[in-house]
Amino acid sequence: MNYLTHALREHQELAIFLTLAIGFLVGRVKIGSFSLGTVVGTLLAGVAIGQLNIQVPAVVRYVFFDLFLFTTGYKVGPQFFRGLKKDALPQVALTVVLCVICLLAAFTAAKFLGYDMGTAAGLLAGAFTESTVIGTAGDAIGRLALSDADKTSLTNNIPVAYAVTYLVGTGFIVWFLPNVGPKLMGVNLKEEARKLQAKISGSGSAQAEAMSAFMRLAVRAYRITRSDLLNRSVAELESRPGEARVFISRIRRDGKIIEPDPDTVVREGDIVAVLTRSELHMAHGAEIGVEVSDTGLLDFPVEMLDVVITNKSLEGKSIAELAVMDFARGVFLKKLTRTGQTMPFLPETRVERGDLVTLIGSEKDVERAARSLGYPDRKTVMTDMIFVGAGIFLGGMLGLLTIVVGGLPLTLTASGGALIMGLVFGWLRAVRPTFGRIPESAMWVFDTVGLTVFMACVGLAAGPSFFSGLQKSGLSLVLVGLIIAVLPHAVAILFGRYVLKMNPVIVLGACSGAGTITAALRAIQEEAQSELPALGYTVPYAIGNILLTAWGPVLVAMMS
Repeated sequence: MNYLTHALREHQELAIFLTLAIGFLVGRVKIGSFSLGTVVGTLLAGVAIGQLNIQVPAVVRYVFFDLFLFTTGYKVGPQFFRGLKKDALPQVALTVVLCVICLLAAFTAAKFLGYDMGTAAGLLAGAFTESTVIGTAGDAIGRLALSDADKTSLTNNIPVAYAVTYLVGTGFIVWFLPNVGPKLMGVNLKEEARKLQAKISGSGSAQAEAMSAFMRLAVRAYRITRSDLLNRSVAELESRPGEARVFISRIRRDGKIIEPDPDTVVREGDIVAVLTRSELHMAHGAEIGVEVSDTGLLDFPVEMLDVVITNKSLEGKSIAELAVMDFARGVFLKKLTRTGQTMPFLPETRVERGDLVTLIGSEKDVERAARSLGYPDRKTVMTDMIFVGAGIFLGGMLGLLTIVVGGLPLTLTASGGALIMGLVFGWLRAVRPTFGRIPESAMWVFDTVGLTVFMACVGLAAGPSFFSGLQKSGLSLVLVGLIIAVLPHAVAILFGRYVLKMNPVIVLGACSGAGTITAALRAIQEEAQSELPALGYTVPYAIGNILLTAWGPVLVAMMS
């Protein structure tokens, strides 16, 4: 034991990696459907190992924290700026109301119960599951004109309050939004989801199913025998099924394979390769002609490609509108992703710049569509570190500036500046995606490992004083955390429904986004038996991340 203690004290990097290993292990443990998650698991592991009095240089935590914040901004940047547009204003208004009440509730509770600013910041961070507040508030406390001992004491109180109230902030709100939220609005969530689906699809669930069936594709060969199909152009034949999307990808004529264009005329004896949904082949394939086995005709390259939408002329258009454009011929939509969330793609779902669409079809058709939509996001392991390094540096320089509002000196802090610059750079990447790529795997490291290393360092530093702080205010923190976690969401639900007249499904999705509780979105979707709540999630999530992170130094200034 002495050997282990000495090794961890002398080589703090080993303590960090041990904390990560234990924290990720603890975070995976599930009780029913609930788990602590890797962030809280790592914090608690750091607190436990921190009992050995391990001193990790503060610069380590902020290097990883800045990486995490920049990546967070990078991911939500396109949606953040989209939220400033008129059609998203109700969601923005709901988010601002919820976040302002979060701040005021934490401040009021702290003043009423006599909590110090460190405990108040931890209360805000935990009750609203916004771990970034730990960093921004801690950075702000470090700038105060206090003794080093007082700064350390206040900073160490943040993770104590965070750990206690996080369980309430996550666990209770995940249950509250899908179960109590609909009752506050007097609606049945499943029924409202069905109504909304019918409204935006134009024909109810059947149309939604037809669109989602785009993922079940097949190409088969038919020898055309029906006289009414002969001597017709490819474009005419492809339009005959009506709303169903059917394409003639290739034609074998007189033993030779030709690549048709819309004006190509189908003749007697032609064998056509038809690309469409499998169920359409089964239901109507025989109506085309006799199915034949023609490996050579069917053996053509098919591509599945992620494309970032950057074409300004396509922004705001529905999927139904895109589907009839010339570039979409022969191409099917497999998935639509926005801010990391898979979105329902109904006919009336509208696309935004920065959306990631996964296309599938023949290689030549997919490449043509990609050029019209935006930028093909091909898989690569390379990260543009010039982009990342410059972004964090410029953001840090911006964050160090101080302004005085109402006599209170306010600063973003270097970490907050990294978040803001991440937003800007993320938006630039969406608009000009030829630079600034961060692959998904690298983004996971910057995001997850960046945050958990920061939390490990916080836990290690707070370890020696954690239990004494918990004994002083543990029970009251649980009760207060419960109250201030629920209050903003309850007010936001009523405000969104009765003042802004928002759809109940969108209101609940917006609340989960504004509170940055992704687990709550999953629970709402399960209760609604629909993916539609995600339509209200992305813009509030982007705005909520910014506001709640900014509240760290603001709360410290208010408590000073």
